[in-house]
Amino acid sequence: NFLCLLFLSDPATEERDMVAVEEERMLRLAEQCLERAKSFMGKTRKATSPKKSGHRRVLSDGGGEPSPFLPPEIFQKLQTVESQDTSKRELTPIEQASRLNQKLKANYEARLARLTPGQAYQKTSLTLSLQRQMMENLIIAKARQDALQRKMEERRLRLQEEANRRFAASGAMTAEDQEQRSLYTNVLEYEQDHDWPKLWKAKIKENPDNVTLVPHLVSYLLSQSDHPLVKLLKKHQYRIYNRLYPIVSKGHPQSPALPLRVLNVKVFLTIHTYQLLSLCLLSFECLNTASSKDLCLASIEEAFFMPLWSALLALFRKVNREREQAFEASMKLYRDASPEDVGVTSKLFPQEPCLQGSYPYESAVQELKLILKDCCPQRKLECIVRTLRQICVCAEEYRCLHESNSTPTTAAIGADDLLPILSFVALRSQCPQLVSECAALEEFIHEGYLIGEEGYCLTSMQSALAYVESLHTGGTHLPAQTLI
Repeated sequence: NFLCLLFLSDPATEERDMVAVEEERMLRLAEQCLERAKSFMGKTRKATSPKKSGHRRVLSDGGGEPSPFLPPEIFQKLQTVESQDTSKRELTPIEQASRLNQKLKANYEARLARLTPGQAYQKTSLTLSLQRQMMENLIIAKARQDALQRKMEERRLRLQEEANRRFAASGAMTAEDQEQRSLYTNVLEYEQDHDWPKLWKAKIKENPDNVTLVPHLVSYLLSQSDHPLVKLLKKHQYRIYNRLYPIVSKGHPQSPALPLRVLNVKVFLTIHTYQLLSLCLLSFECLNTASSKDLCLASIEEAFFMPLWSALLALFRKVNREREQAFEASMKLYRDASPEDVGVTSKLFPQEPCLQGSYPYESAVQELKLILKDCCPQRKLECIVRTLRQICVCAEEYRCLHESNSTPTTAAIGADDLLPILSFVALRSQCPQLVSECAALEEFIHEGYLIGEEGYCLTSMQSALAYVESLHTGGTHLPAQTLI
């Protein structure tokens, strides 16, 4: 698992923090693993008839190119490894008795080894004594386990009744309600065996105005791999990835059915994230306020989308393949264009040549490129908001260069000025992938986040991208209604 994660990382962007000794040790380990694998494969080929390599499943069906996506079963194993915590499971009474009997047997064998040939009668006595002790241990352990089982069943029924009372007020039970009730019962049972939920509830109750506690709580909850909510999250992630993999791992061109599949995936994701949020709010009623709910949803979405985003984006890139090609054609045609070439007024960019290698609105372009590094829709939307704010800062600076009055009385740019600048920034980003990124954001960002500044910024970006796509066809003017 360590080597898999190492190979999946990007060596160009991650610092190498292992010392030379550790590197050599890992390389020796890798060599030993490789030698053992070769030996195993050689024995397997001799013992069985020739079969196709199992690695071929990672190859796409289009031209034999390797797929960048892991097979679903490996994806599931990696997710399980990453979410494991350090807690140790308690042994059952039968398991405890088994370990005790192993120690008894070891002591028995050691005593036998010390006996002389003339003490054979003692061997028989020791053997009978060992058998009697081992049998008694198992009988006692079985009785303890049966009593524990009855106690657990009684507790389960009591907690189920509590969950029934919680859901009874909602009226007729749908299939979703029944599933949620069962999950809530599991949560109550989990909380009977762990103290940390009670401690967190008390902490938030004592500090109701401390909003930083909410993401910390959700982060801690998601680190507990045995919590029912985390198990449900991993189950949903695997189910979605399992559906995405056959589509995104193949090199086939765009299929007419892909837009419908995108819609189906969107419905899946929406249902799952809100089921997780609902279960989280049931577990921690102290989070059921407007501000805490938003923070809770943001934390859940980040954990949910993180391992899925690359596959989701690949799906959207298949759907928007023609749009990205149009964007790339315009990008190549206007690679060295000035802001004026895309309609930016002269007062909103410097007339003097910039420093070697720099260009107007460069800071906004660098901010926009950061959108490719995140794997959470909400963080990507925040990146777009920061990009537009940076555009406003740059526009203010450029206008002051042209005007003698250094204290402007009005905003530097309006909607008519923003779109040409945003189009220039999108062109300079050299990222056709932006088309699919923004299309995915439009699908997966919750409607509540698309009101106000965030929604305005995303709509403006979508309009600018559409304009850039049309540039290579000869369109040189922004349509007046793009922001409507």
